[in-house]
Amino acid sequence: MEPTFNPADIERRWSEQWEAAGCFKPSGQGTPYCIMIPPPNVTGSLHMGHGFNNAIMDALIRFHRMRGHNTLWQPGTDHAGIATQMVVERQLAAQGINRHDLGREQFLEKVWEWKAESGGTITRQIRRLGSSVDWSRERFTMDEGLSRAVQEAFVRLHEDGLIYRGKRLVNWDPKLHTAISDLEVLSEEKTGSMWHFRYALADSAAGVRGEAGQDYLVVATTRPETLLGDTAVAVHPEDERYRHLVGRQIRLPVTGRLIPVVADTYVDKDFGTGCVKITPAHDFNDYEVGKRHDLPLVNVLDRDAAILATFEVMAGGSFAPLPGEACPEAYAGLDRFVARKRIVAEAEADGWLEEIKPHALKVPTGDRSGVVIEPWLTDQWYVKASVLAKPALEAVEDGRIKFVPEQYQNMYYAWMRDIQDWCISRQLWWGHRIPAWYDAEGRVYVGRSEAEVRARHGLGADVALRQDDDVLDTWFSSGLWTFSTLGWPDDTPELRTFHPTDVLVTGFDIIFFWVARMIMMTMHFMKNADGTPQIPFKVVYVHGLVRDGEGQKMSKSKGNVLDPLDIIDGISLDDLVAKRTTGLMQPQMAAKIEKATRKEFPEGIRAFGTDALRFTNCALASTGRDIKFDMNRVEGYRNFCNKLWNAARYVLSQTEGRDCGQDESLPLERSLADRWIISRLQETEAAVIAHIGEYRFDLAAQGIYDFVWNEYCDWYLELTKPVLAEGGASQHQASEAAQRATRRTLVRVLEAILRVTHPLMPFITEEIWQRVKPLALSTTEAASAPAFLMLARFPEPDLSRVDAKAAAEVAWLQQVISGLRNIRGELGISPGKPLPLLVANASAEDRARLERQDALLRFLGRLEDISVVASEGELPPVSTALVGAMTLGVPLAGLIDVGAELARLDKEIARLGQEVARVEAKLGNESFVARAPAEVVAKEREKIADNQRAQAALAAQREKIATLA
Repeated sequence: MEPTFNPADIERRWSEQWEAAGCFKPSGQGTPYCIMIPPPNVTGSLHMGHGFNNAIMDALIRFHRMRGHNTLWQPGTDHAGIATQMVVERQLAAQGINRHDLGREQFLEKVWEWKAESGGTITRQIRRLGSSVDWSRERFTMDEGLSRAVQEAFVRLHEDGLIYRGKRLVNWDPKLHTAISDLEVLSEEKTGSMWHFRYALADSAAGVRGEAGQDYLVVATTRPETLLGDTAVAVHPEDERYRHLVGRQIRLPVTGRLIPVVADTYVDKDFGTGCVKITPAHDFNDYEVGKRHDLPLVNVLDRDAAILATFEVMAGGSFAPLPGEACPEAYAGLDRFVARKRIVAEAEADGWLEEIKPHALKVPTGDRSGVVIEPWLTDQWYVKASVLAKPALEAVEDGRIKFVPEQYQNMYYAWMRDIQDWCISRQLWWGHRIPAWYDAEGRVYVGRSEAEVRARHGLGADVALRQDDDVLDTWFSSGLWTFSTLGWPDDTPELRTFHPTDVLVTGFDIIFFWVARMIMMTMHFMKNADGTPQIPFKVVYVHGLVRDGEGQKMSKSKGNVLDPLDIIDGISLDDLVAKRTTGLMQPQMAAKIEKATRKEFPEGIRAFGTDALRFTNCALASTGRDIKFDMNRVEGYRNFCNKLWNAARYVLSQTEGRDCGQDESLPLERSLADRWIISRLQETEAAVIAHIGEYRFDLAAQGIYDFVWNEYCDWYLELTKPVLAEGGASQHQASEAAQRATRRTLVRVLEAILRVTHPLMPFITEEIWQRVKPLALSTTEAASAPAFLMLARFPEPDLSRVDAKAAAEVAWLQQVISGLRNIRGELGISPGKPLPLLVANASAEDRARLERQDALLRFLGRLEDISVVASEGELPPVSTALVGAMTLGVPLAGLIDVGAELARLDKEIARLGQEVARVEAKLGNESFVARAPAEVVAKEREKIADNQRAQAALAAQREKIATLA
C-alpha cells in the first residue's frame, strides 16, 4: 500500500469499476428494498443539503445491499418549472432576447439544451458523492415515460371528479405572470404603515351613528390600494360599539359603492379600531369571510398588479364587468403602489384620513422574482385535496407510514387536517402542458391527446380546438415519483417488486409540498392485491437543515454556502470567492461574500475526500435537529481515514506472505487480546446494525469510530506486537499456533471492520479490502467471495463469542498501562526508558493477572522488572497511580531532580493549604451558612476534606522524596 492515503487516486477508479460491473443494479434476489432519490432540480449544482441526504441514503442502500436485499436506489432529476424557465430567460435576456421573441416551441428547445448541460453536471456530482444509484434507470420528470404518467394521472383525476377548473384566489407573481405555491413565497419582515380611514355611514342622515356618535367608522389597513375592491366592513359580533350597525351600509371612499357592515368572529375587536375592511378578491382571509357572508368578489388589478380600467365582479361563479362602475379615471392603469400613494393623498385632502401609524408587517415576496406577491383571482386548475387527504391521514394515524423522528407527524397532521384545494396550474411554458382543449365557445375537454378528445366527444375536423397554454405545478409530477419512475401506468415487474418503497429521506420543509402529495397521489392510483390503497413508502426519515459552523442558515447573501465537491476535491480561496460571487449579484453583495469567505476560509479548503465528508454527515445526523456543519469535524474524520489506512499498512506488514489461518484445519492458540477484540467486534457489529435500523446514523458512526480508533488501532495492534515480535516480549518465541491465531485475528477483524464501515465510507474500505481479502478469507470462503466489498455480506454478530472475562482482564490491563503512561508523562520520562514497577495492595486476582500478563505488561509498559509488596508502607519514594485498590509505584531514585520535585510538591501543598483556608473562612461566615442551601454548604465541607486528604498524600510523598536528597 502507498505510505499515505490519497482519496483522489482511488475514488474515481472505484466509482467507474462499480458502475461498469453493474454493482448498483438490483441483484434480483432477496427481500426487495427500495429508496427513491428526492429528485434535485436541474437548475444548477448540488449543495450541502444534497450531500447530506445522499450520504444517509447511500449508507442505507449499501447496508441493505450487503445484508442480501434486492436493492434499488432510483435516481432522477426534476424539471423545476419556474426555476428552470427563469434561468433560461435570464440567459436570453443577456442576449437581448425574451421568450416571446422566440415563441413557445423555440424557447422550449433552448430549455432542453440547458437541461442537458445542467442535468449532466448534477449526475457527475452525485457520482462524485459515491452514491450507488442505479444509473441505468435514471429518470427525468419530463422524460417520455413520466410525461405519459403525468398525463394519465390528470385525466383519471378529472374523470374521478377530483380535478376542476375554477376562478379562485392564488399567490400571483406580477413579474413572472404566474401562480406560485406557498413554498415559493417568502415572508419578509418590514416596517410599514397602518392607515386609518373614515368610511362614511350611508344612512347617517337618518340618525344612525357609529362609536361616540360619529357618522363614520374608522377602518385600519396596510393596503390602501385594495380599498377599491372592498365589498364589506366587518366587526366582531360581540363588539358592543358596533353591534347596532350590523346590516347597515357604508359608502366606500373613492368609488362611492355601498357596502354592508357584517359581523364575523375573524375580527379581533381589541386590535386597532375593531373595524376591518373586507376585500375578498385580494386577501386570503377576506376571501373566507366573503364566502361566509356571500359577498361579491371585486377584482381591481390586472396581471401586472396595475389598476383595471373596469372592475370585475365575481357573481354566480363567473367574472363580468361590474354594471355601472368603471374605475375612477384618476386611478385606471396605475401601478398598485402608485395608486396607494394617490389614495392616501386623496384621503388627506378630502378629510377622511384619520391617522397613519408605523406598523411591523410581513410582506409576501416571490422567492425568485423578488416582488410583492398578490392574492389574485384567476382561472386555474384545482385538485380536491380534501378527498385525497382522508386515506393519506389514516395511513400515518394507523402506523402504515412512520415518521422518524415521530414529532414530524404532528406537522403532517396539522397541514392535512386543514387542507385546501390544490392549485396545480402554472402560467409557464416549461413543464407538463395541461391535457385540456377548448373550443370557440370556451367549452373544455380533457383527454390524453387531441385525437382522443375528438373521438370521445364526436368533434369533427371542422371544430377548432386550442390546448390550454398552462403547465402543471412541478409538485404534481413529483407527487407521482415513487410509482411513475417504476413504469406506471403500465404494470411492470419493477412496480410489482419495489413498490411500496421503503424509506424516503427528506427535509422537514417539504413535508406538505412533496411528502403529503406523494402519499395522496399514490394512495389514489396504486392499489394492493385486495384493492386497498397502497402507500408510497413505509418510513419518512426527516432531517434538519444543514447550517454553517455558527448555526446560521447557508445562503449566498451570508457568504457561507459550501459546495460538497469543494470539500471533497479542495478549492483555493480565490476560486472559492469567484465561485460564490458568480451570477447576477450586486458588487456590494459580492464584496460581502468575499469578506465572509476570507474570514471563514483564509487559505481555501483542502481536499478531504468523499469518505471524510460522508462520515461527517452521518456523524452529524442526530434525529430531529438541524445539522451544524463544522469543517473541524471533516478534518477529524479525514484523520480517521488516515488512521484506518495506517492500521491496514501495519496489518499487511505483519501478514502478507505469512500463514494467516486460511487453512482452517490448522490449530489456533488465541491470546487474551485476540479473544477480547473478537468479543468487542461482535458487540460493535450488533450495535451498528441496531443503530442503522433505528436511523441513528450518528450513533452508528460513533460506534465504528470508537472501535476502530480506540480499541483496534490504539490497543489491539499494540497487544499483537509481543506475539508477532521476533523472540517475543518475554524472551521466548510465541508458538506457531499463537502467531497464526494473532495474524488470523488481525486480518479477520480488519476485514470485518471494512465491511461494517463500508456503507459510510465506501472508497477507502473497498481499496483496503481488495488487499486484505486474500489474507482474511479461508480457502473455502475465497472460492465464493464477491469481486467487490460492496457486494460482500454485512457482518452478522455471533454473540456466543462475547467474552466477558477477556473484556474484564483487558480493561484491567489498559488501566495499568494508562497509569504507567500517566506517571511517565508527569515525570517527563521518555516512553522508551525501561522502568521498574512496584505494586502494592494487590488482591489475589490482581496478583494472578500480573502473572498471566507479565509479558504484555513488560512490553507495553517498557518495564525492566515487576515486584509486588504487601502494602504502601513498604514502598520507597515513588510516583503512584491507582488501579482499583491496587497501587502502582515507580521508584523516583535516579529518575527525577529531587530539588525540583520537592519545590513542586511544596508549591502544591501550599496551594491546597490556601484553598482549605479560603473555604474554612467562607464556612466561618455565619451569614453565608444561614443563607446558602444545605447541599451547597455540604459541598464546601467536602472540598475541605478532599484538599486535606490530597495535602496529606503529598506530604507523605514529600517525606519519602526528601530521603533521596
